[in-house]
Amino acid sequence: MRKLAFAGLAAITAAVLTTVGVAAADPPPSSLVQIPSFGANPGALAMYTYTPAGLETGRPVVVALHGCTQSAADYYAHSGWPALADRWRFEVVFPQQPTANNSLKCFNWFSTADDTRGNGEAASVKSMVDKAIADHGADRSRVFVTGLSAGGGMTADLLAAYPDVFAAGGIDAGLPAQCATSVTEATNCQQNDQHLTPAQWASKVKAQYPGYGGPWPRVAIWQGTADYTVYPVNGTELRDQWTAVHGVSPTPTNTQSLPGGTTLTNYADKVQLYSIAGMGHGTAVDPGTGTTQCGSTGAYFLAGICSSYYTGVFFGLDKGTGTTTTAAPPTTTTTTSTTPSGTCVSASNYAHTQAGRAHQSAGQTYANGSNQAMGLWNTFTFHALRETSPGYWILADGQC
Repeated sequence: MRKLAFAGLAAITAAVLTTVGVAAADPPPSSLVQIPSFGANPGALAMYTYTPAGLETGRPVVVALHGCTQSAADYYAHSGWPALADRWRFEVVFPQQPTANNSLKCFNWFSTADDTRGNGEAASVKSMVDKAIADHGADRSRVFVTGLSAGGGMTADLLAAYPDVFAAGGIDAGLPAQCATSVTEATNCQQNDQHLTPAQWASKVKAQYPGYGGPWPRVAIWQGTADYTVYPVNGTELRDQWTAVHGVSPTPTNTQSLPGGTTLTNYADKVQLYSIAGMGHGTAVDPGTGTTQCGSTGAYFLAGICSSYYTGVFFGLDKGTGTTTTAAPPTTTTTTSTTPSGTCVSASNYAHTQAGRAHQSAGQTYANGSNQAMGLWNTFTFHALRETSPGYWILADGQC
């Protein structure tokens, strides 16, 4: 039965569907709006959107792909993305897979007719992105995609097929891009090590858009250590694939402990692997009203940590009107000046730390010497620091 949660990749009968509790129809909540016409739709998907009231132009778009047996309404209700959209001001697109395409409503991440550039379901999602941008004047450089299980597998395929569209992606209990091209291969990918080198994994990505020379999407990978539907080896293979695509070392840049038994392993801020101890197959949520909490529990929405929140931070969605103009973070944007009271440097928290002006602990950044708090340790949080004596730095925002 656990396999049915993800793939149901062979022919599944109506009796089995009834056993796992798949509803015949999933009416969306009133605030989830279906867009009946969004352009070319070769994959025959349905498009739903959540748009915060009064959304400004120039805002980001997040595409959120549900898992097998789920619907757009399920992902809307439980993932936490709508609440984050209200807080951080972006639009969410929820594609929906009908049973006519897949008996368990899985996105067909294992079919070249659906998961490659310009074809099938992948092309339909691209049309949805174009529609969202046209309707709300969204920022084309800040389009992101995330998904669970089969939706996670399709997320990886979309990042490979459309690196010119998606700046980053979040893959929850998913699989490497182009791991499978048939139903039989799909089951093997779910459960077994494919014994490919990082370079071989990367070649599967780069073959999807021959000649592409632009920046590659950054990738956040979420994997439960007790997932026996999509085995944990898939998280390792995804890491190998995308670090190789970016040309960065598979040796971690740093490791952090997060709530819910989660270990975050960072690879040059291009790839992040979130390993959740003891978690099975699903999207991690953390119901509550705290800053880092979001989502609600349900079938394949498991309590522990709000993955959508941390993925949104990784995307840079929490940074107001700040933009991510390429798939790579602005790690080298540093401005230095000399003032009568000492050297003044404006840079990201990550750059400050790398240069020895600050240090990080538990994901938070502190100025060296003064130990003043600077916020999250990442490439999207910027501060100015002034050195008042050798090795002693203080916050100097607006003073450089």
